Formats: sequence, C-alpha cells, structure tokens
Amino acid sequence: MNVREPRPDQMVQGITGETFFFDRDRLQAVDPVRNSKWVLILRKKGFLTGLTTDRFFCYNNHVLILPYDLWQSGMSDVVYKEISRKGVCMQEKTLGELAEYVDGRVCGDPNVIIKSASTLTRAGEGDISFLTNRKYEKQLRTTRASAVIVGKETPTASVPLLVADDPYYAFMQIMVLLHGHRKHKKVGISPRASIYDSAKIGADCQIHDFATIADGARIGDGCIIYPCVHVGQGVQIGNDSIIYPNVTIYDGSKIGNRVIINANSTIGEDGFGYATHKGIHHKIPQTGIVIIEDDVEIGVCCGVERGTLGDTVIGQGSKLGDLVTIGHGTRIGPHCLLVAQVGIAGSTTLGHHCLVGGQVGIVGHVNIGNNVTIAAQAGVINNIPDGKVVLGAPAIEANQGKRAYGMIQYLPEMRQSIRDLQSRIERISSLTESNSEGTPSPPLEG
Repeated sequence: MNVREPRPDQMVQGITGETFFFDRDRLQAVDPVRNSKWVLILRKKGFLTGLTTDRFFCYNNHVLILPYDLWQSGMSDVVYKEISRKGVCMQEKTLGELAEYVDGRVCGDPNVIIKSASTLTRAGEGDISFLTNRKYEKQLRTTRASAVIVGKETPTASVPLLVADDPYYAFMQIMVLLHGHRKHKKVGISPRASIYDSAKIGADCQIHDFATIADGARIGDGCIIYPCVHVGQGVQIGNDSIIYPNVTIYDGSKIGNRVIINANSTIGEDGFGYATHKGIHHKIPQTGIVIIEDDVEIGVCCGVERGTLGDTVIGQGSKLGDLVTIGHGTRIGPHCLLVAQVGIAGSTTLGHHCLVGGQVGIVGHVNIGNNVTIAAQAGVINNIPDGKVVLGAPAIEANQGKRAYGMIQYLPEMRQSIRDLQSRIERISSLTESNSEGTPSPPLEG
C-alpha cells in the first residue's frame, strides 16, 4: 500500500504534533521529526488523541501506530500483542485479578477483562469505574463500564461489582496498576545544565537542559531536575525527588525523599518581614531555612517562605495544591491537605492530618490542632482545638456557621418584619400615652 497525500479537510492535529489523516479505517501519519511514515490501526473509528511512547501511539488499548515498514510486512498483530504484554500499552487484567490485588471481592463475573479506568458516565467496554458518592448511585444502572468499584453490594447495578472496604483507595491502586504514573525521559546529565564543581549529584539522576545546581548543593539518587530549575547554594535534595520546570529552591533549603515540586514554585524565598519606622518599611534579614519532609507534594506557583529566626517546615506526606503561600516560620504537620489558593501567615502551626479548603486565609501566630477541617474561603483568626470543623469568615464551628449563614437569604424579610414590629410598638406606645392623658386614640390596624 502507498501512503497518499491527505486532502486539507482530512487533516487533524494529534497531541504529539504529528499530522494525522484518515484513510478508510486507518489513520496515517507523517512524523516530521523522524521524517518517517506511520500507520494507525483503528479498532474503533474516530480516536484522534492518545498517549505517546517512544515507538507507539496508543489510545485506551484500541489503537496503535506502527512503523510503516512493519505494517507493510503484516506484523501488526504480532507487535500489538507484544507491546500489550510488555506493558507499553495499558495492562489487561481480569476483574478477579484486580479484586485479589486490592483485597476485595467480586459480585458478578470475575473473568471480565479490564483494560483501563474511567468515570461512570464516560466509561465503555473494558473500563472500570468507581462509586463513592451515593448521589451518583443511579448511574450504576446506565453506565457502560465493564465493572464498578463500590463499598457495598448494590442490587440495582447492571454491571459486575468489585466490593472493597475503601473503594476510592482501591480505585487508586488499580489506576496505578493499569496506567502507572508519569514516565520521565532518561536524559542523564545534560551538557547544557550548569553544575558547580562542588555540587554532588547522586546516581541515576536526570538533569535537563538549563538547570542550575549551585555550589555545595547535594542531589540524592534517582532525582529528576527539569529544565530551568535553580537549586541554590547548599540545598539538599533527598532520593527520588522530582523538581519540575522553573522551580527555584533558595540557598540552604532541605528537601526530603520522594518530594514532588511542580512547575514555577519557589522554596525558601525571604519571608514577608519588615519593620516600619517613620513611615518606611525596613527589611528584616530572614536567617531560617525551609525544611520539606519526605513524600510531600507541592503544586504549581506555590511560595514557601524561609523563617525569620526559626525554620519553615512542611511535614511528612503533606500535599499543597496550586497557588498556596506558606508564611515565614509556619509549621505544617504531617499528612495535611492544603487545597488551592490557601494563604497562611507567618509563625502559625498546623497539627497532623488537617484539611484546609480552597482560598482559606489563616492569620499569623495561631495554633491549629490535629485533624482539623477548615471549609473553603474561611478566615481563621483564632486558635482551633483538635478535631474541629470550622467555616466562614471569621471561622466558627461548622454547625453554628451553617445556621448563621443559612439565615442570610432571609435577612431582607427579617429586616422588614423588624421595621413593622417597631412601627407597631411605636403606635402602641403612643396609644398608651394618650390613654394616660384621657384622650381617645384611633384603633390599631393589622
């Protein structure tokens, strides 16, 4: 078969930048980088996006691009099976195998083949989904998924079920098994990276173009440093950490093992500390550092300030969303979750396993206990004891807050009722005064 030149109306762009076009039940592609031709074998028509690997282009295990010469030689089935077996595409598992993997049990056919994971509404044949929120339970009757992970058996389900004690955690385990985490290209140490002679780089590190590793910095084994990262003087980074593009880590910061810092975040910048004298703000030196413990993940565009005198600490296993700001000298306990746009002022302490909703603001010099939940957009101005749930600005106990904020919609009517009552009271008062003077008063209305 010859590869035909496509008409303009047949061309579409794939996510990898190659240009694809239809040819009957196939897509053909020309890779401008490698200057090679590829053929896309479709099991279902219309798939135009997918996941790129070094040699293959896959979508939900349905499609495959082969080098054109292999397709001509009739090796498509052989190569398809081979890459599926080796895991280049998503793995295939039976529902029974998945249940054994997550220590669950099957309600239905354990031999159903699962290739991928998806939501209840988008899932199709070969997909597994999950149900943790009861308001979506009716979708069990309409989903096209091949199986669903649930916390208990549901008689209304039209598909096989995988019953697990914690269905969302089981879904996570299966996602990792079927899809894996992001793969990072092996680049070694780029000659275009700037690495000081006194810096120490561990084994099997991947340091991309234009990264800067300053003097005295120490990078542990298996770390990935993406382009344009700046690792400052004396910084320590543990093993298997991932630093995404344009991250800046200021001097002296200590980063633990398996830490992920997403793009454009800054670690160890000077704290917002000034002494105002005669109307002028004088900068205070910030002599502390930032300590990020093991298994922390920091979202994009976050700022973690170094302490003025003590250290700023992000506890083990804590996760920060995008655009989070941590003030100087603040200490975040282990396993906390801070959702996007949280701002915490300096010298505040959070205990362990705290959940802080999006856009929460916390003033400085307060103590937040363990297992505290702070609802989105709350403003915290006081200490919070262990185990409390608070909401609102200023933040108050959740049940009280729900009652208080639930009344807001009725305030206009309440205001009018109060005015009416005030008017009646004035008329009654006037009547009482008239009667005491022996003067008849007109009757009250309403």
